[in-house]
Amino acid sequence: MKLTVNGEGREVAEGTTVLGLLEELGLRPEIVAVEINGELAPRAGHGTRKLCAADVVEFVTLVGGG
Repeated sequence: MKLTVNGEGREVAEGTTVLGLLEELGLRPEIVAVEINGELAPRAGHGTRKLCAADVVEFVTLVGGG
């Protein structure tokens, strides 16, 4: 199934959850905010929220520096 992830097309398996996509991308769920189709996806639901074809997913992480 095709999604848009951070502005780029991506193929994922049918039934992939938000948490599954985070793991596939090597992102740590505890430090990533997720937006799906313009709405914030609560962290507590990442393991159960299945992605749908044509979803637009944005992952945002904070980067510190000085």
